[in-house]
Amino acid sequence: MKCLHVFHLRGNVAVAVCALGFLVIAVVIAGCSGSGSSSPMSGMGMVSVSISDPPSCKNPNGSFSHVYITIRSVQAHIDPNATDSSSGWQELAPQLANQPMQIDLFSEAQTNCVLAQLGSASLPVGSYQQIRLLLVSNSASGTGTSSTNACAGNGFNCVQLSDGSFHELALSSQANTGLKIPPGQIIGGPIQVVAGQTVDLNIDFNACYSILQEGNGQFRLKPTLTAGQISANNSGISGQVVDSITKTPIAGTVLVAIEQPDDGGVDRVRMEASADANGNFRFCPLPLGTFDIVIVAVGPNNLPYNATAVLNVPNGTNLATIPLVAEAGAPSPAVLQGFVTASTATGGAQVDVSLAALQSVSIGTMSMTRALNIPLQTISATATSPAVASTGLISISSNMSCPSGSPTNANCASYALVVPASNPNIGVFTTSGVAYTAPAAGDVLFTVDALAAQPSNGSGPDCIPPEQTTSKDVNMLPLKVTAGATTNVARIDFTGCS
Repeated sequence: MKCLHVFHLRGNVAVAVCALGFLVIAVVIAGCSGSGSSSPMSGMGMVSVSISDPPSCKNPNGSFSHVYITIRSVQAHIDPNATDSSSGWQELAPQLANQPMQIDLFSEAQTNCVLAQLGSASLPVGSYQQIRLLLVSNSASGTGTSSTNACAGNGFNCVQLSDGSFHELALSSQANTGLKIPPGQIIGGPIQVVAGQTVDLNIDFNACYSILQEGNGQFRLKPTLTAGQISANNSGISGQVVDSITKTPIAGTVLVAIEQPDDGGVDRVRMEASADANGNFRFCPLPLGTFDIVIVAVGPNNLPYNATAVLNVPNGTNLATIPLVAEAGAPSPAVLQGFVTASTATGGAQVDVSLAALQSVSIGTMSMTRALNIPLQTISATATSPAVASTGLISISSNMSCPSGSPTNANCASYALVVPASNPNIGVFTTSGVAYTAPAAGDVLFTVDALAAQPSNGSGPDCIPPEQTTSKDVNMLPLKVTAGATTNVARIDFTGCS
């Protein structure tokens, strides 16, 4: 994930994590306070823009060494219904118009959570409900392009894989219309710019969930962006992950996600990062509010650990040590495998689909349930079995190899989700500490959640409805997993797609 600041970013990456892409915007304003009106109120403020944060899918935990994007504009709008062509978009970094800046989303922070300052501008007072980033086109030339370009002739936006090869990162229409953060993806509601005050806005650019490799080998950007207003006094959420028996860091891959429930009680990932070699992680800076921390790990010889969640954690908390329980005797994590189809009224559809593995848990004595979003893992290759990587983001564009019984003329794509083969270990945060409950006994059940988006603009929802879930396997039995085994998931069919 990458922290893009449209203001001033803070945090300490040395202990690990700022989570992919935060935009922190500091706005100093003199004038009247803002409301949700369709035009800004009088008064102006200063906006300072910076970018920061390391990802969880960087080599050696993933196949990417570098991800370069070249930013030419950062804009905000007070109208939640403003379109690409609407007037009233406010420029936050006008310096980028003549001097676009190429940023490596996987580079180390210069100081705290900051990768680079992008620029500054005066901003009218108002209640800002949309943010967008505009990138330089890969085919751009002459003025208005980055003075330096690390893409080695592969456009101005690219990825470098762990083998050293460069590949252009296709943008669809995003170079012209921008990478958008609509109202529903701004945590805590609109960004309130108030006269005489400074506002910090974090925009999370989750690069690990934003890069899609298509069947032809091309890489394409499908941005996963969220934003939220933060307090300069809040230092984020941190902790150290250890083995529950040895009390030492886990010698393997430890993934940490910070999540918040939506209106339906489903946790949505806001940021994700890898713990460092000592098990430390830190998410910074963060919006105001409480969060769920969900952690998974795979130790030596593919030994899986129970997913462990700490619920209702307020910003500014150090969780100290968090114990993870190994699945003793398990040969490896479990795999959920399935197909997704997409169709229009007359034939196949081209759709991007984001997939998540959910586990439902009860929250103590509160008689509430929550669907945890379990970070997706990888099984390493052994002498007897190949590696298995999760494919949480897929492109549907062909009807080749569709499973038997698929809708007529529908396009399809397969996926694999690597998950723990155990029920989660749950802790609930209180002012006196975290009280953990043992994982629930019995079957280990999952729900696969799928969200469809339009490939053309990279973020707009597609299909009717744009979200589908299944809790069944191909035999229409409960979706149960077993360590070291693959469970075939009931097919998910999207219809009414564009």
